[in-house]
Amino acid sequence: MILYGISTCDTCKKALKALQAAGHEPEFRDVRANPLSEQEIAQIVQEFGARAINKTSPTYRGFSAFLRESEPEAQIQAQPTVMKRPVIEHDGKWTIAWDEAAQAVWL
Repeated sequence: MILYGISTCDTCKKALKALQAAGHEPEFRDVRANPLSEQEIAQIVQEFGARAINKTSPTYRGFSAFLRESEPEAQIQAQPTVMKRPVIEHDGKWTIAWDEAAQAVWL
């Protein structure tokens, strides 16, 4: 199980603690410290499309008009923190965010 996020994200911290409490041993992948490969970005965008981008984030709001109109892959490549977090993958199953739907899958 891999949890993609950033170390300063409170939602990622909550998800990590909850997953560990449920008996999972997630590998935490800080996308800021250890940027995603093109293949990883492509997998995330294939799974979630434009939902992979957090359009309410300060990072997204700071994008130039050109970058805002770019494909999600280009946005994540340019600034990994624009990705909606956390993204969790385990055995080919993916979730994004830490809402009731994601919690129902993993807890």
